[in-house]
Amino acid sequence: MILAELFGADGIIVIVCVVVVLLFGGAKLPKLARGLGSASHEFKKGLEEGDKDGALPGTGTSNTSITPTTPEALPKDASAS
Repeated sequence: MILAELFGADGIIVIVCVVVVLLFGGAKLPKLARGLGSASHEFKKGLEEGDKDGALPGTGTSNTSITPTTPEALPKDASAS
């Protein structure tokens, strides 16, 4: 990448920060940071709730039993409707 050769990794970070300040303005940056922080907090809270609900890590499934919904597996009175 040409920018990396010209400015180095630290220079690119500074350039990105300057562009962000120019785009969003100094007054909106605290709101943006607060929003990102609360979104991160909600995401972590959701992960913890998923662990409490019995989700198995990395599989996307839970360790609770799954009730099949095929017509053969339903009780006779439920399949009539």
